[in-house]
This record gives sequence, structure tokens and C-alpha cells, in this order.
Amino acid sequence: MYQNVLLTVDLNDEASWQKALPVAVEICQKFDSKLHVFTVVPDFGLNFVGQFFPEDYEQTIFEEAARRIEGFAKEHVPAAVDCHSGIGNGTVYEVVLQKAEQVGADLVVIASHRPELKDYLLGPNAARVVRHAECSVLVVRD
Repeated sequence: MYQNVLLTVDLNDEASWQKALPVAVEICQKFDSKLHVFTVVPDFGLNFVGQFFPEDYEQTIFEEAARRIEGFAKEHVPAAVDCHSGIGNGTVYEVVLQKAEQVGADLVVIASHRPELKDYLLGPNAARVVRHAECSVLVVRD
């Protein structure tokens, strides 16, 4: 039923994957799917901010994120699951949607916390992915 499952994780927030990862792994095992474990390095949003960082800060951040997501996948995904790791950069929900299209995801698994008032006003990333994804999205509540 599912060939490519995209799991989004925030490497700095265990709640973003603690419950969602086992669900994604179980789905992949059941349907013999590929699992794409993906994290997003947020965009600072302003070029002005960049002048306060060393010249190679972006490259350093991306290399560290790539190393961490690869290590995360090796540590937490069973070897029997065909797993690919990756990183993106930019606005979280936009980059997740782009990655889902790029890997041909037919399911996105994403964790969502209990909404706070600010989330109702701004809309969390999970809600935006649900609204705009061209494939099924499974939101796992923490």
C-alpha cells in the first residue's frame, strides 16, 4: 500500500519522533516500504542575521545536521528497514512538502504536540503539511 514513507524529525526535540518513529517503522515493515527520515535546518529568514556568523557557518550547520540525521537513523531504525536519511533548509512545512514530492512519498508521518493558543493563531507545521500535502499524512499525537 505504501512504497515511500517520509518521517519528519526535529533532532533537538525528542517528542517530534518518540511516538512517530515506531509508527513509521511498523508501517514500513508491514508494507515493505522505504523509510525516509528527514530533518529541516530552519532558515534564519534575514540576510542581515548572517553577517554575525562566520563565513562558513551554513556549511558547518548542514554538515552537522547531515551527520546527526544519519546517526539518528542508524541508531533508531532497525537494520531490516530500507532507510534513507536527509536534510533540508528553509521554512519547515514548505521543505517537508518538497521532500515528500521529491522522494515520491505516499505517506508522511509527522508528530504534533497539543496545540497552544499561539498555534491556533499561526498554525503549526503539522497542520500546514496536512493541508497542503499531495499524499496521505499521519499525524501522531504526543
